Amino acid sequence: MNNKNIQLATVGGGCFWCTEAVFQEIKGVENVVSGYSGGKVPGHPTYREICSGLTGHAEVVQITFDANIISYKDILVIFMTTHDPTTLNRQGADRGTQYRSVIFYHNEQQKGVAKTVVKEVAVYYENPIVTEVSALDMFYEAEAAHQNYYQNNKTQGYCSFVISPKLAKLKKQHANKLK
Repeated sequence: MNNKNIQLATVGGGCFWCTEAVFQEIKGVENVVSGYSGGKVPGHPTYREICSGLTGHAEVVQITFDANIISYKDILVIFMTTHDPTTLNRQGADRGTQYRSVIFYHNEQQKGVAKTVVKEVAVYYENPIVTEVSALDMFYEAEAAHQNYYQNNKTQGYCSFVISPKLAKLKKQHANKLK
């Protein structure tokens, strides 16, 4: 008998390579797909178009998780504490609307949880949280080269200097949630 409660979460916290690597480490997460959401330009965008900042899309990940193992709220708490939700359209050296902090909710229940989590974690930050909470319209899967990026490129400079420290922070802050 299958006792799984499979749900989706879609979030953007800067570069999707970082966010993907974080959630691939979490118990109950079955799949993480890098992609794009939140833009106003029709059609399936490309990475090059997204990087221009002209499409309005954000780099996001869509997380498939078993809510019997990890809750949507826990997913969002991990998300909000493994990137900087106080910088508008920026994460580290990555700048532009494509790198904004955003939670795309899939239903009204997720919307309520998202707003609650944003409010609850705000007390831990010196600056105001700028994370956008919006309804998911469309999710476009990114090109194959962007999937499992950290796993496939651990020795690449960006992975060593940006993603590896995020994973170390994750292990320190959320050890009980790791696979």
